[in-house]
Amino acid sequence: MPRYEFRCRECTTTFEVDRPMAAASDPADCPHGHSDTVKLLSTVSLGGRAGGAPAMAPMGGGGGCCGGACGCG
Repeated sequence: MPRYEFRCRECTTTFEVDRPMAAASDPADCPHGHSDTVKLLSTVSLGGRAGGAPAMAPMGGGGGCCGGACGCG
């Protein structure tokens, strides 16, 4: 189940709520009882190098995941 991050505008507490995607935009109450909250924009880091996904070497060509530039092959 996705986890969404919220911040309370009254006490500035940041908290997370697990809920289905269908309820992603539903309001959430602060754990301290306040109702003036805002959903924060979350970012996901998947790793890899800057500028996009690594180039894959052709089958049987060796060189690892990025053609050998990272030394993984």
